[in-house]
Order: sequence, then structure tokens, then C-alpha cells
Amino acid sequence: MIEEVSSLNELKKEYEKLSDKYNLPEFSKLNEIFDIEEIDIDTEFLLRKIRRTISDKTTNYLRFIEIILNPSNAPMFFFRLINKLEDNDKTELGKAYELLGNLEIEIISLDLEYNEEKESEFIKRVYNIFVNQIKGILLDIVKKLSNGENKKKNRESSYCG
Repeated sequence: MIEEVSSLNELKKEYEKLSDKYNLPEFSKLNEIFDIEEIDIDTEFLLRKIRRTISDKTTNYLRFIEIILNPSNAPMFFFRLINKLEDNDKTELGKAYELLGNLEIEIISLDLEYNEEKESEFIKRVYNIFVNQIKGILLDIVKKLSNGENKKKNRESSYCG
């Protein structure tokens, strides 16, 4: 336990140095959303590790949206959930999907050629996009999906194919 706290404190110290240099979001705010506290501090490329942790999270959100927008290979329970969404919900999800998809392309570029400044810019941009756009859309959708009532016209749940 003491080692974990020590490791977290070390991570925070190293992050603060980079934060001062590149004007990054507060550690606690970034950690709250992207779980960066689990990053191993033993690296020459801390910003890359942080960006990869953030990328893992955004990729998961991208896949979740993809299942809702294109459920052809989704588990069966998703079909019932998707019926709870209106067309405007799917439009909003499409906007979030496009934002996340564009970030995926940038991730490939960053993986191929390391540049500390570009890593920091990506972290700041992803944080701002997520906080100001994507988080609200996803919270709204998850709320609708988890709501027990189906707002759309109730359809038979059997499948006749």
C-alpha cells in the first residue's frame, strides 16, 4: 500500500513537471476521466504512456458507439436497448463517433513518430473534446439505455428472420 502511494506521488510529481512545461490539465481531472494513475512511472516517455492510456479509454467508447450505430454484430441484448433511442440520439452519437474516429487516426501517427509536444497537444485536445462534447452525449445515451421504459413504440421482441 505504501509503495502504491509512493508510486502515485512520483507519477504526480513527474506529471506536474510536464504540466508546467505544456500547460496540461490537472492530474486529478485527467485521472478522474482516463484512469492515468495506474501508469508505470519507469519510462522515458511518460506523455506517450499517458496518451496510450487515454487512447485505450477513447477506443472503448468508440467501439461502444459503433455497436449502437451499427449493431449487425452486437450481442442480442443491444437490440432491445437500441430501440430506446430516438433519431436525434443517433445523430448525437454520430457526432461523438466522428470525433473519436478522427482521434484514432491521430493516435496512429503519434505511435509511429514520437514527439513530446505533439503528445501533450493531443492529451489537452482529447481532454477538452471529451469534457466539452463527448461526455455529455454518452451520459445522456447511457441514461436512456439504462432507463427501464422504452420511449419508442413497443415492438415485439421476437425475431423472425
